[in-house]
Amino acid sequence: MNRVAPACVSACVMALTLACASNSGSAVARPVVARPVEALPPHALAVDVARMTLRDQAAQMVWPSIVGDYLAADDERWQRILRWIREDHVGGFTVSVGSPFDIAAKLDAMQRAASVPLLFGADLEAGAGFRARGGVFLPNAIELGGATWTPPLMALGATGDTALSYALGRMTALEGRALGLHIVYGPVLDVNNNAGNPVINVRSFGEDPALVAKLGAAFIRGVQDNGMIATGKHFPGHGDTDVNSHLALPQVTATRARLDSVELVPFRAAVRADVGAIMTFHGSLPALDSSGVPATLSPAIIGGLLRHDLGFRGVAITDAMDMRGVLDRFGAVEAAQRAVAAGADVLIQPEDVTATIDAIVAGVDRGKYPAARITDAARRILDVKSRVASSAPRFSADAIRDAVGTGANRALADTIAARSFTLVRDARNVVPLAARMRVLSVTVARRADLLAGPAFDAALRVGGAVVRSAFLDADAATAADYAPVLALADSVDVIVVASHVATRWDAATIAQSGPFLDFMRAADARRPALLIAFGNPYLLQQVPWVNGYAVAWSGGAASQAAAARALLGRARITGRLPISIPPLAALGTGLRR
Repeated sequence: MNRVAPACVSACVMALTLACASNSGSAVARPVVARPVEALPPHALAVDVARMTLRDQAAQMVWPSIVGDYLAADDERWQRILRWIREDHVGGFTVSVGSPFDIAAKLDAMQRAASVPLLFGADLEAGAGFRARGGVFLPNAIELGGATWTPPLMALGATGDTALSYALGRMTALEGRALGLHIVYGPVLDVNNNAGNPVINVRSFGEDPALVAKLGAAFIRGVQDNGMIATGKHFPGHGDTDVNSHLALPQVTATRARLDSVELVPFRAAVRADVGAIMTFHGSLPALDSSGVPATLSPAIIGGLLRHDLGFRGVAITDAMDMRGVLDRFGAVEAAQRAVAAGADVLIQPEDVTATIDAIVAGVDRGKYPAARITDAARRILDVKSRVASSAPRFSADAIRDAVGTGANRALADTIAARSFTLVRDARNVVPLAARMRVLSVTVARRADLLAGPAFDAALRVGGAVVRSAFLDADAATAADYAPVLALADSVDVIVVASHVATRWDAATIAQSGPFLDFMRAADARRPALLIAFGNPYLLQQVPWVNGYAVAWSGGAASQAAAARALLGRARITGRLPISIPPLAALGTGLRR
Protein backbone atom coordinates (compact mmCIF):
# COMPACT_ATOMS: atom_id res chain seq x y z
CA MET A 1 0.00 0.00 0.00
CA ASN A 2 2.80 2.41 0.85
CA ARG A 3 5.35 1.39 -1.73
CA VAL A 4 5.89 3.92 -4.52
CA ALA A 5 5.51 2.45 -8.00
CA PRO A 6 6.86 4.30 -11.07
CA ALA A 7 3.34 5.34 -12.08
CA CYS A 8 2.82 6.77 -8.61
CA VAL A 9 6.02 8.80 -8.87
CA SER A 10 4.75 10.35 -12.11
CA ALA A 11 1.36 11.03 -10.55
CA CYS A 12 3.01 12.65 -7.54
CA VAL A 13 4.94 14.98 -9.84
CA MET A 14 1.73 15.90 -11.61
CA ALA A 15 -0.07 16.55 -8.30
CA LEU A 16 2.73 18.86 -7.17
CA THR A 17 2.59 20.68 -10.50
CA LEU A 18 -1.15 21.12 -10.17
CA ALA A 19 -0.75 22.54 -6.69
CA CYS A 20 1.28 25.39 -8.19
CA ALA A 21 -0.81 25.83 -11.34
CA SER A 22 -2.39 29.16 -12.08
CA ASN A 23 -6.16 29.44 -12.11
CA SER A 24 -8.36 29.22 -15.19
CA GLY A 25 -5.50 29.99 -17.53
CA SER A 26 -3.45 26.97 -16.46
CA ALA A 27 -2.79 24.25 -19.00
CA VAL A 28 -4.76 21.04 -18.76
CA ALA A 29 -2.58 18.28 -17.34
CA ARG A 30 -2.02 15.32 -19.59
CA PRO A 31 -2.81 11.79 -18.43
CA VAL A 32 -0.30 9.62 -16.64
CA VAL A 33 -0.09 6.06 -17.91
CA ALA A 34 -1.29 3.65 -15.23
CA ARG A 35 0.11 0.18 -14.72
CA PRO A 36 -1.72 -2.17 -17.10
CA VAL A 37 -4.21 -4.61 -15.60
CA GLU A 38 -5.01 -8.11 -16.73
CA ALA A 39 -8.10 -8.20 -18.94
CA LEU A 40 -10.98 -10.61 -18.71
CA PRO A 41 -11.23 -13.30 -21.35
CA PRO A 42 -13.09 -11.84 -24.33
CA HIS A 43 -16.87 -12.20 -24.36
CA ALA A 44 -18.97 -12.94 -27.41
CA LEU A 45 -19.34 -9.30 -28.42
CA ALA A 46 -19.55 -10.39 -32.04
CA VAL A 47 -23.24 -11.13 -31.35
CA ASP A 48 -25.41 -9.43 -33.93
CA VAL A 49 -27.99 -7.27 -32.18
CA ALA A 50 -30.46 -8.19 -34.91
CA ARG A 51 -30.17 -11.83 -33.87
CA MET A 52 -31.03 -11.05 -30.26
CA THR A 53 -34.63 -11.53 -29.17
CA LEU A 54 -36.61 -8.36 -28.65
CA ARG A 55 -36.72 -9.10 -24.92
CA ASP A 56 -32.94 -9.51 -24.73
CA GLN A 57 -32.53 -6.21 -26.56
CA ALA A 58 -34.88 -4.58 -24.04
CA ALA A 59 -32.96 -6.16 -21.17
CA GLN A 60 -29.80 -4.39 -22.33
CA MET A 61 -31.60 -1.14 -21.49
CA VAL A 62 -32.44 -2.05 -17.88
CA TRP A 63 -29.80 -1.57 -15.19
CA PRO A 64 -30.68 -2.46 -11.59
CA SER A 65 -28.93 -0.86 -8.64
CA ILE A 66 -26.75 -2.86 -6.28
CA VAL A 67 -24.77 -2.17 -3.13
CA GLY A 68 -21.05 -2.92 -3.42
CA ASP A 69 -21.05 -5.05 -0.29
CA TYR A 70 -19.85 -8.56 0.49
CA LEU A 71 -22.42 -11.30 -0.08
CA ALA A 72 -22.04 -15.03 0.52
CA ALA A 73 -22.73 -17.33 -2.42
CA ASP A 74 -25.98 -18.59 -0.92
CA ASP A 75 -27.27 -15.17 0.10
CA GLU A 76 -30.65 -14.47 -1.49
CA ARG A 77 -29.47 -11.00 -2.54
CA TRP A 78 -26.58 -12.54 -4.49
CA GLN A 79 -28.88 -15.13 -6.02
CA ARG A 80 -31.22 -12.34 -7.16
CA ILE A 81 -28.31 -10.58 -8.87
CA LEU A 82 -27.41 -13.81 -10.66
CA ARG A 83 -31.01 -14.20 -11.83
CA TRP A 84 -30.97 -10.70 -13.28
CA ILE A 85 -27.78 -11.61 -15.15
CA ARG A 86 -28.46 -15.20 -16.22
CA GLU A 87 -32.24 -15.18 -16.69
CA ASP A 88 -33.19 -11.58 -17.43
CA HIS A 89 -29.91 -10.79 -19.27
CA VAL A 90 -29.78 -7.19 -18.02
CA GLY A 91 -27.26 -4.93 -19.75
CA GLY A 92 -25.61 -3.38 -16.72
CA PHE A 93 -25.85 -2.17 -13.15
CA THR A 94 -25.60 0.99 -11.10
CA VAL A 95 -23.18 0.42 -8.22
CA SER A 96 -23.67 2.08 -4.87
CA VAL A 97 -21.48 2.16 -1.76
CA GLY A 98 -18.88 -0.40 -0.68
CA SER A 99 -15.20 -0.88 0.03
CA PRO A 100 -12.83 -1.04 -2.96
CA PHE A 101 -12.07 -4.74 -2.58
CA ASP A 102 -15.73 -5.71 -2.03
CA ILE A 103 -16.89 -3.71 -5.05
CA ALA A 104 -14.14 -5.03 -7.31
CA ALA A 105 -14.59 -8.67 -6.27
CA LYS A 106 -18.36 -8.51 -6.70
CA LEU A 107 -18.18 -6.88 -10.13
CA ASP A 108 -15.57 -9.41 -11.25
CA ALA A 109 -17.83 -12.29 -10.22
CA MET A 110 -20.79 -10.69 -11.98
CA GLN A 111 -18.81 -10.26 -15.21
CA ARG A 112 -17.83 -13.92 -15.10
CA ALA A 113 -21.51 -14.88 -14.75
CA ALA A 114 -22.54 -12.86 -17.82
CA SER A 115 -22.68 -14.17 -21.39
CA VAL A 116 -22.34 -10.60 -22.71
CA PRO A 117 -20.20 -8.10 -20.77
CA LEU A 118 -21.99 -5.92 -18.27
CA LEU A 119 -21.58 -2.16 -17.98
CA PHE A 120 -21.20 -0.74 -14.48
CA GLY A 121 -21.94 2.89 -13.68
CA ALA A 122 -21.63 4.80 -10.41
CA ASP A 123 -22.14 8.30 -9.00
CA LEU A 124 -18.47 9.18 -8.67
CA GLU A 125 -19.22 12.90 -8.48
CA ALA A 126 -16.44 13.67 -5.98
CA GLY A 127 -13.93 11.00 -6.92
CA ALA A 128 -14.25 7.24 -6.60
CA GLY A 129 -14.38 7.71 -2.82
CA PHE A 130 -17.83 9.26 -3.26
CA ARG A 131 -18.99 5.62 -3.38
CA ALA A 132 -16.00 3.33 -2.75
CA ARG A 133 -14.95 3.89 0.84
CA GLY A 134 -14.59 1.34 3.62
CA GLY A 135 -16.97 2.95 6.06
CA VAL A 136 -16.50 3.49 9.78
CA PHE A 137 -16.00 0.72 12.32
CA LEU A 138 -18.11 1.08 15.47
CA PRO A 139 -17.98 1.75 18.36
CA ASN A 140 -14.47 3.16 17.92
CA ALA A 141 -15.28 5.36 14.89
CA ILE A 142 -12.25 4.03 13.00
CA GLU A 143 -12.32 5.07 9.35
CA LEU A 144 -11.53 2.04 7.22
CA GLY A 145 -10.08 3.87 4.23
CA GLY A 146 -10.82 3.36 0.57
CA ALA A 147 -10.85 5.26 -2.69
CA THR A 148 -10.05 8.96 -2.87
CA TRP A 149 -12.85 11.26 -1.73
CA THR A 150 -12.39 14.82 -2.94
CA PRO A 151 -14.30 18.01 -2.22
CA PRO A 152 -17.40 18.36 -4.45
CA LEU A 153 -17.56 20.01 -7.84
CA MET A 154 -18.51 23.39 -6.42
CA ALA A 155 -15.13 23.42 -4.67
CA LEU A 156 -13.56 23.18 -8.13
CA GLY A 157 -15.77 26.09 -9.10
CA ALA A 158 -14.23 28.07 -6.22
CA THR A 159 -10.78 27.47 -7.74
CA GLY A 160 -11.85 28.16 -11.32
CA ASP A 161 -9.05 25.84 -12.46
CA THR A 162 -9.59 23.60 -15.49
CA ALA A 163 -6.35 21.72 -14.78
CA LEU A 164 -7.70 20.62 -11.42
CA SER A 165 -11.00 19.61 -13.02
CA TYR A 166 -9.19 17.54 -15.66
CA ALA A 167 -7.02 15.96 -12.96
CA LEU A 168 -10.09 15.01 -10.91
CA GLY A 169 -11.67 13.38 -13.96
CA ARG A 170 -8.45 11.52 -14.70
CA MET A 171 -8.03 10.30 -11.13
CA THR A 172 -11.69 9.24 -10.97
CA ALA A 173 -11.31 7.19 -14.15
CA LEU A 174 -8.10 5.47 -13.08
CA GLU A 175 -9.52 4.52 -9.70
CA GLY A 176 -12.92 3.60 -11.12
CA ARG A 177 -11.45 1.35 -13.81
CA ALA A 178 -9.34 -0.45 -11.23
CA LEU A 179 -12.60 -1.29 -9.42
CA GLY A 180 -14.21 -2.65 -12.60
CA LEU A 181 -16.44 0.37 -13.31
CA HIS A 182 -17.02 1.82 -16.77
CA ILE A 183 -19.29 4.86 -16.51
CA VAL A 184 -19.03 7.87 -14.23
CA TYR A 185 -22.45 9.40 -13.60
CA GLY A 186 -20.85 12.82 -13.68
CA PRO A 187 -20.07 15.62 -14.06
CA VAL A 188 -23.11 17.45 -12.77
CA LEU A 189 -23.66 20.14 -15.40
CA ASP A 190 -26.62 21.80 -13.68
CA VAL A 191 -26.18 25.55 -13.26
CA ASN A 192 -27.08 26.01 -9.59
CA ASN A 193 -28.78 29.39 -9.84
CA ASN A 194 -31.40 28.72 -7.15
CA ALA A 195 -30.15 29.08 -3.58
CA GLY A 196 -33.09 27.02 -2.33
CA ASN A 197 -32.20 23.96 -4.41
CA PRO A 198 -32.32 21.06 -1.92
CA VAL A 199 -30.71 18.39 -4.11
CA ILE A 200 -28.04 19.90 -6.42
CA ASN A 201 -26.28 22.55 -4.30
CA VAL A 202 -22.51 21.84 -4.08
CA ARG A 203 -22.80 18.99 -6.59
CA SER A 204 -22.77 21.72 -9.27
CA PHE A 205 -19.67 23.67 -10.32
CA GLY A 206 -21.57 26.91 -9.68
CA GLU A 207 -24.05 29.39 -11.11
CA ASP A 208 -22.00 30.86 -13.98
CA PRO A 209 -22.90 28.91 -17.15
CA ALA A 210 -19.52 29.61 -18.76
CA LEU A 211 -17.62 28.38 -15.70
CA VAL A 212 -19.76 25.24 -15.44
CA ALA A 213 -19.21 24.58 -19.15
CA LYS A 214 -15.45 25.09 -18.96
CA LEU A 215 -14.89 22.96 -15.84
CA GLY A 216 -17.38 20.32 -16.98
CA ALA A 217 -15.67 19.85 -20.34
CA ALA A 218 -12.29 19.52 -18.62
CA PHE A 219 -13.67 16.87 -16.25
CA ILE A 220 -15.19 14.98 -19.19
CA ARG A 221 -11.87 14.94 -21.03
CA GLY A 222 -10.08 13.77 -17.87
CA VAL A 223 -12.48 10.85 -17.51
CA GLN A 224 -12.62 9.81 -21.16
CA ASP A 225 -8.90 10.21 -21.87
CA ASN A 226 -8.33 7.61 -19.17
CA GLY A 227 -10.67 4.76 -20.02
CA MET A 228 -14.12 5.56 -18.59
CA ILE A 229 -17.28 7.14 -20.00
CA ALA A 230 -18.46 10.44 -18.52
CA THR A 231 -22.13 11.33 -18.07
CA GLY A 232 -23.34 14.93 -18.12
CA LYS A 233 -26.38 15.40 -15.90
CA HIS A 234 -29.24 16.29 -15.37
CA PHE A 235 -30.35 17.33 -18.87
CA PRO A 236 -31.58 19.92 -19.64
CA GLY A 237 -30.92 21.42 -16.19
CA HIS A 238 -31.88 20.74 -12.55
CA GLY A 239 -30.30 23.87 -11.06
CA ASP A 240 -33.24 26.28 -10.91
CA THR A 241 -35.52 24.17 -8.73
CA ASP A 242 -36.57 24.19 -5.09
CA VAL A 243 -38.10 20.70 -5.14
CA ASN A 244 -36.17 17.46 -4.63
CA SER A 245 -36.94 15.22 -7.62
CA HIS A 246 -36.46 12.15 -5.44
CA LEU A 247 -39.60 13.20 -3.56
CA ALA A 248 -41.79 15.07 -6.06
CA LEU A 249 -41.88 16.53 -9.58
CA PRO A 250 -39.92 19.82 -9.87
CA GLN A 251 -40.72 22.42 -12.50
CA VAL A 252 -38.34 24.85 -14.16
CA THR A 253 -40.40 27.81 -15.36
CA ALA A 254 -37.63 29.63 -17.24
CA THR A 255 -38.26 30.84 -20.79
CA ARG A 256 -36.67 29.15 -23.78
CA ALA A 257 -34.36 32.12 -24.23
CA ARG A 258 -33.17 31.85 -20.61
CA LEU A 259 -32.66 28.08 -20.96
CA ASP A 260 -30.60 28.65 -24.11
CA SER A 261 -28.39 31.24 -22.43
CA VAL A 262 -27.98 29.51 -19.05
CA GLU A 263 -29.03 25.89 -18.50
CA LEU A 264 -28.10 24.52 -21.92
CA VAL A 265 -24.67 26.17 -22.15
CA PRO A 266 -22.79 23.43 -20.23
CA PHE A 267 -24.57 20.63 -22.10
CA ARG A 268 -23.64 22.10 -25.47
CA ALA A 269 -20.03 22.24 -24.28
CA ALA A 270 -20.26 18.63 -23.11
CA VAL A 271 -21.53 17.47 -26.51
CA ARG A 272 -18.68 19.36 -28.17
CA ALA A 273 -16.30 17.54 -25.78
CA ASP A 274 -17.78 14.25 -27.08
CA VAL A 275 -19.29 13.23 -23.76
CA GLY A 276 -20.25 9.57 -23.94
CA ALA A 277 -23.50 9.73 -21.98
CA ILE A 278 -26.15 12.21 -20.84
CA MET A 279 -28.47 11.64 -17.86
CA THR A 280 -31.94 13.19 -17.98
CA PHE A 281 -33.84 15.29 -15.43
CA HIS A 282 -37.01 14.11 -13.69
CA GLY A 283 -38.58 17.56 -13.90
CA SER A 284 -40.85 19.46 -16.23
CA LEU A 285 -39.83 22.46 -18.36
CA PRO A 286 -42.95 23.98 -19.95
CA ALA A 287 -40.85 26.14 -22.29
CA LEU A 288 -39.54 22.95 -23.90
CA ASP A 289 -42.58 20.69 -23.54
CA SER A 290 -45.95 22.23 -22.74
CA SER A 291 -47.43 18.85 -21.77
CA GLY A 292 -45.76 19.09 -18.35
CA VAL A 293 -44.16 15.65 -18.47
CA PRO A 294 -40.69 15.34 -16.94
CA ALA A 295 -37.76 15.68 -19.33
CA THR A 296 -36.95 11.97 -18.93
CA LEU A 297 -40.30 11.14 -20.56
CA SER A 298 -40.36 13.87 -23.19
CA PRO A 299 -39.71 13.11 -26.90
CA ALA A 300 -39.40 16.85 -27.51
CA ILE A 301 -36.55 17.12 -25.01
CA ILE A 302 -34.61 13.89 -25.58
CA GLY A 303 -35.35 13.11 -29.22
CA GLY A 304 -35.78 16.71 -30.30
CA LEU A 305 -33.53 18.99 -28.25
CA LEU A 306 -30.80 16.55 -27.16
CA ARG A 307 -30.50 14.34 -30.24
CA HIS A 308 -31.57 16.61 -33.09
CA ASP A 309 -30.72 20.14 -31.97
CA LEU A 310 -27.58 19.49 -29.90
CA GLY A 311 -26.42 16.58 -32.08
CA PHE A 312 -25.78 14.18 -29.20
CA ARG A 313 -24.93 10.67 -30.41
CA GLY A 314 -24.01 8.96 -27.16
CA VAL A 315 -26.04 6.98 -24.61
CA ALA A 316 -29.09 8.67 -23.09
CA ILE A 317 -29.49 7.47 -19.48
CA THR A 318 -32.48 8.19 -17.27
CA ASP A 319 -32.12 9.27 -13.69
CA ALA A 320 -33.27 6.59 -11.24
CA MET A 321 -36.66 5.26 -12.31
CA ASP A 322 -37.79 4.71 -8.70
CA MET A 323 -37.87 8.47 -8.00
CA ARG A 324 -41.19 10.16 -7.33
CA GLY A 325 -40.55 12.72 -10.08
CA VAL A 326 -41.56 10.07 -12.65
CA LEU A 327 -43.56 7.59 -10.57
CA ASP A 328 -46.19 9.76 -8.91
CA ARG A 329 -48.03 10.71 -12.10
CA PHE A 330 -47.34 7.77 -14.37
CA GLY A 331 -46.48 4.66 -12.36
CA ALA A 332 -43.60 2.32 -13.13
CA VAL A 333 -44.89 0.66 -16.32
CA GLU A 334 -46.05 3.77 -18.14
CA ALA A 335 -42.98 5.72 -17.01
CA ALA A 336 -40.70 3.05 -18.49
CA GLN A 337 -42.56 3.02 -21.79
CA ARG A 338 -42.65 6.81 -22.02
CA ALA A 339 -38.90 7.00 -21.33
CA VAL A 340 -38.18 4.57 -24.16
CA ALA A 341 -40.54 6.40 -26.52
CA ALA A 342 -38.83 9.68 -25.62
CA GLY A 343 -35.43 8.29 -26.66
CA ALA A 344 -33.83 6.95 -23.48
CA ASP A 345 -31.35 4.12 -24.04
CA VAL A 346 -30.78 3.06 -20.42
CA LEU A 347 -33.27 2.97 -17.54
CA ILE A 348 -31.43 2.81 -14.22
CA GLN A 349 -32.68 1.64 -10.84
CA PRO A 350 -36.21 0.47 -11.69
CA GLU A 351 -38.49 -0.69 -8.90
CA ASP A 352 -38.97 -4.11 -10.52
CA VAL A 353 -36.35 -5.32 -13.01
CA THR A 354 -38.28 -8.11 -14.71
CA ALA A 355 -41.49 -6.09 -14.92
CA THR A 356 -39.61 -3.17 -16.47
CA ILE A 357 -38.14 -5.37 -19.22
CA ASP A 358 -41.60 -6.79 -19.88
CA ALA A 359 -43.04 -3.27 -19.99
CA ILE A 360 -40.51 -2.18 -22.62
CA VAL A 361 -41.41 -5.16 -24.82
CA ALA A 362 -45.12 -4.56 -24.26
CA GLY A 363 -44.67 -1.01 -25.49
CA VAL A 364 -43.91 -2.39 -28.95
CA ASP A 365 -46.99 -4.64 -28.88
CA ARG A 366 -49.14 -1.67 -27.88
CA GLY A 367 -47.78 0.54 -30.64
CA LYS A 368 -46.11 3.05 -28.33
CA TYR A 369 -42.86 2.82 -30.33
CA PRO A 370 -41.45 0.52 -33.03
CA ALA A 371 -39.15 -2.41 -32.30
CA ALA A 372 -36.43 -0.44 -34.08
CA ARG A 373 -36.37 1.99 -31.12
CA ILE A 374 -35.28 -0.86 -28.82
CA THR A 375 -32.83 -2.24 -31.36
CA ASP A 376 -31.26 1.20 -31.74
CA ALA A 377 -30.77 1.52 -27.96
CA ALA A 378 -29.34 -2.00 -27.64
CA ARG A 379 -26.92 -1.37 -30.50
CA ARG A 380 -25.72 1.84 -28.85
CA ILE A 381 -25.15 0.02 -25.54
CA LEU A 382 -23.32 -2.86 -27.21
CA ASP A 383 -21.09 -0.38 -29.00
CA VAL A 384 -20.00 1.04 -25.65
CA LYS A 385 -19.38 -2.48 -24.39
CA SER A 386 -17.18 -3.25 -27.36
CA ARG A 387 -15.04 -0.24 -26.39
CA VAL A 388 -14.83 -0.50 -22.60
CA ALA A 389 -16.46 -3.58 -21.08
CA SER A 390 -14.66 -6.29 -23.00
CA SER A 391 -11.37 -5.14 -21.50
CA ALA A 392 -12.64 -4.82 -17.93
CA PRO A 393 -9.85 -5.42 -15.39
CA ARG A 394 -9.93 -8.66 -13.43
CA PHE A 395 -9.97 -8.46 -9.69
CA SER A 396 -6.42 -7.87 -8.52
CA ALA A 397 -5.57 -6.70 -5.03
CA ASP A 398 -2.19 -5.42 -6.18
CA ALA A 399 -3.65 -3.44 -9.09
CA ILE A 400 -6.24 -1.87 -6.79
CA ARG A 401 -3.61 -0.88 -4.24
CA ASP A 402 -1.47 0.63 -6.98
CA ALA A 403 -4.33 2.77 -8.36
CA VAL A 404 -6.85 3.47 -5.59
CA GLY A 405 -6.44 5.87 -2.69
CA THR A 406 -2.76 6.53 -3.43
CA GLY A 407 -0.71 9.29 -1.89
CA ALA A 408 -0.70 11.20 -5.16
CA ASN A 409 -4.48 11.03 -5.35
CA ARG A 410 -4.87 12.17 -1.76
CA ALA A 411 -2.53 15.06 -2.56
CA LEU A 412 -4.88 16.10 -5.37
CA ALA A 413 -7.83 16.06 -2.92
CA ASP A 414 -5.77 18.17 -0.50
CA THR A 415 -4.91 20.64 -3.25
CA ILE A 416 -8.55 21.09 -4.27
CA ALA A 417 -9.55 21.51 -0.62
CA ALA A 418 -6.85 24.11 0.05
CA ARG A 419 -7.39 26.10 -3.15
CA SER A 420 -11.19 26.18 -2.71
CA PHE A 421 -11.50 27.34 0.91
CA THR A 422 -13.38 30.63 0.68
CA LEU A 423 -13.48 33.38 3.31
CA VAL A 424 -16.67 35.32 2.63
CA ARG A 425 -16.81 37.63 5.63
CA ASP A 426 -14.41 38.52 8.46
CA ALA A 427 -15.67 41.77 10.01
CA ARG A 428 -13.67 41.31 13.23
CA ASN A 429 -10.45 40.20 11.53
CA VAL A 430 -10.46 36.85 13.29
CA VAL A 431 -8.51 35.15 10.50
CA PRO A 432 -5.73 34.19 10.89
CA LEU A 433 -6.14 32.98 14.46
CA ALA A 434 -3.48 34.25 16.84
CA ALA A 435 -0.90 31.82 18.22
CA ARG A 436 -2.13 29.74 21.18
CA MET A 437 -5.61 31.21 20.80
CA ARG A 438 -8.30 29.49 22.86
CA VAL A 439 -10.91 28.15 20.47
CA LEU A 440 -14.35 26.73 21.17
CA SER A 441 -14.94 24.42 18.18
CA VAL A 442 -18.62 23.54 17.83
CA THR A 443 -19.52 20.84 15.30
CA VAL A 444 -23.17 20.83 14.18
CA ALA A 445 -23.97 17.69 12.20
CA ARG A 446 -26.39 14.86 11.91
CA ARG A 447 -25.68 12.15 14.46
CA ALA A 448 -24.98 9.62 11.71
CA ASP A 449 -22.13 11.78 10.37
CA LEU A 450 -19.44 10.11 12.48
CA LEU A 451 -16.53 11.84 10.77
CA ALA A 452 -17.77 15.41 11.18
CA GLY A 453 -15.38 17.42 13.34
CA PRO A 454 -12.47 15.24 14.52
CA ALA A 455 -10.11 16.00 11.60
CA PHE A 456 -10.79 19.74 11.89
CA ASP A 457 -10.21 19.86 15.64
CA ALA A 458 -7.09 17.69 15.41
CA ALA A 459 -5.59 19.96 12.73
CA LEU A 460 -6.32 23.04 14.86
CA ARG A 461 -4.52 21.46 17.81
CA VAL A 462 -1.54 20.42 15.70
CA GLY A 463 -1.34 24.01 14.47
CA GLY A 464 -1.07 25.35 18.00
CA ALA A 465 -4.62 26.34 18.95
CA VAL A 466 -6.01 25.44 22.37
CA VAL A 467 -9.26 23.72 21.44
CA ARG A 468 -12.39 22.85 23.40
CA SER A 469 -14.65 20.64 21.30
CA ALA A 470 -18.44 20.31 21.36
CA PHE A 471 -20.84 18.33 19.17
CA LEU A 472 -24.51 19.07 18.58
CA ASP A 473 -27.00 16.92 16.67
CA ALA A 474 -28.39 19.08 13.88
CA ASP A 475 -31.60 17.04 13.73
CA ALA A 476 -32.36 16.89 17.46
CA ALA A 477 -30.56 19.62 19.41
CA THR A 478 -32.85 21.94 21.38
CA ALA A 479 -32.22 25.29 23.03
CA ALA A 480 -31.44 23.35 26.21
CA ASP A 481 -28.69 21.45 24.36
CA TYR A 482 -27.09 24.63 23.04
CA ALA A 483 -27.13 26.45 26.38
CA PRO A 484 -24.21 24.61 28.06
CA VAL A 485 -22.13 24.98 24.89
CA LEU A 486 -22.77 28.71 24.84
CA ALA A 487 -21.74 28.86 28.52
CA LEU A 488 -18.24 27.79 27.47
CA ALA A 489 -17.83 31.04 25.52
CA ASP A 490 -16.49 32.89 28.56
CA SER A 491 -13.47 30.58 28.74
CA VAL A 492 -12.30 31.03 25.12
CA ASP A 493 -11.11 33.77 22.77
CA VAL A 494 -13.04 32.81 19.65
CA ILE A 495 -15.93 30.52 18.69
CA VAL A 496 -15.69 28.51 15.49
CA VAL A 497 -18.95 26.82 14.48
CA ALA A 498 -18.62 24.11 11.83
CA SER A 499 -21.93 23.27 10.12
CA HIS A 500 -21.92 19.94 8.30
CA VAL A 501 -25.60 20.02 7.33
CA ALA A 502 -25.72 19.18 3.62
CA THR A 503 -28.09 17.95 0.93
CA ARG A 504 -29.61 14.47 1.24
CA TRP A 505 -31.54 12.53 -1.35
CA ASP A 506 -34.46 12.14 1.10
CA ALA A 507 -34.57 15.73 2.42
CA ALA A 508 -36.98 18.38 1.17
CA THR A 509 -34.95 21.21 2.70
CA ILE A 510 -31.47 21.93 4.06
CA ALA A 511 -32.52 24.78 6.33
CA GLN A 512 -31.21 24.63 9.89
CA SER A 513 -33.27 24.78 13.05
CA GLY A 514 -34.44 27.73 15.11
CA PRO A 515 -32.30 26.73 18.13
CA PHE A 516 -29.20 26.74 15.90
CA LEU A 517 -30.00 30.23 14.62
CA ASP A 518 -30.57 31.49 18.18
CA PHE A 519 -27.26 29.97 19.25
CA MET A 520 -25.38 31.63 16.39
CA ARG A 521 -26.88 35.03 17.28
CA ALA A 522 -25.92 34.65 20.93
CA ALA A 523 -22.44 33.30 20.12
CA ASP A 524 -21.71 36.12 17.70
CA ALA A 525 -22.67 38.64 20.40
CA ARG A 526 -20.65 36.93 23.14
CA ARG A 527 -17.31 36.37 21.41
CA PRO A 528 -15.78 36.81 17.96
CA ALA A 529 -17.40 33.99 16.03
CA LEU A 530 -16.71 32.35 12.69
CA LEU A 531 -19.25 30.10 11.00
CA ILE A 532 -17.82 27.60 8.49
CA ALA A 533 -20.16 25.88 6.04
CA PHE A 534 -18.82 22.38 5.47
CA GLY A 535 -22.18 21.54 3.92
CA ASN A 536 -24.66 24.07 2.52
CA PRO A 537 -22.80 27.20 1.29
CA TYR A 538 -26.03 29.22 1.29
CA LEU A 539 -26.33 28.94 5.09
CA LEU A 540 -25.36 32.61 5.38
CA GLN A 541 -28.90 33.49 4.24
CA GLN A 542 -30.24 32.14 7.53
CA VAL A 543 -27.69 33.99 9.68
CA PRO A 544 -27.06 37.27 7.83
CA TRP A 545 -25.85 38.97 11.03
CA VAL A 546 -22.75 36.81 11.56
CA ASN A 547 -19.47 38.71 11.49
CA GLY A 548 -17.42 35.81 10.17
CA TYR A 549 -18.38 33.32 7.45
CA ALA A 550 -16.36 30.86 5.39
CA VAL A 551 -17.15 27.98 3.04
CA ALA A 552 -15.17 24.72 3.04
CA TRP A 553 -17.61 22.94 0.63
CA SER A 554 -17.32 19.42 2.13
CA GLY A 555 -17.12 17.57 5.42
CA GLY A 556 -14.38 15.25 4.14
CA ALA A 557 -11.10 14.97 5.98
CA ALA A 558 -9.24 16.90 3.27
CA SER A 559 -11.62 19.85 3.59
CA GLN A 560 -11.53 19.81 7.39
CA ALA A 561 -7.73 19.86 7.47
CA ALA A 562 -7.55 22.56 4.78
CA ALA A 563 -9.99 24.75 6.72
CA ALA A 564 -7.92 24.45 9.88
CA ARG A 565 -4.69 25.33 8.07
CA ALA A 566 -6.35 28.33 6.46
CA LEU A 567 -7.69 29.64 9.79
CA LEU A 568 -4.27 29.26 11.40
CA GLY A 569 -2.54 31.22 8.64
CA ARG A 570 -0.61 28.17 7.51
CA ALA A 571 -2.09 28.24 3.99
CA ARG A 572 -3.11 31.00 1.60
CA ILE A 573 -6.83 31.65 1.28
CA THR A 574 -7.66 32.14 -2.40
CA GLY A 575 -11.11 30.65 -3.03
CA ARG A 576 -13.88 32.72 -4.59
CA LEU A 577 -17.60 31.99 -4.52
CA PRO A 578 -18.74 30.34 -7.78
CA ILE A 579 -22.26 31.24 -6.65
CA SER A 580 -23.95 34.30 -5.22
CA ILE A 581 -25.61 34.19 -1.81
CA PRO A 582 -28.46 36.65 -2.38
CA PRO A 583 -28.52 39.36 -1.19
CA LEU A 584 -25.46 39.02 1.03
CA ALA A 585 -22.54 37.98 -1.18
CA ALA A 586 -21.99 38.40 -4.89
CA LEU A 587 -20.60 35.85 -7.33
CA GLY A 588 -16.80 35.96 -7.05
CA THR A 589 -16.69 37.10 -3.42
CA GLY A 590 -13.63 35.89 -1.51
CA LEU A 591 -11.31 37.61 0.94
CA ARG A 592 -7.61 36.92 0.42
CA ARG A 593 -5.35 36.05 3.31
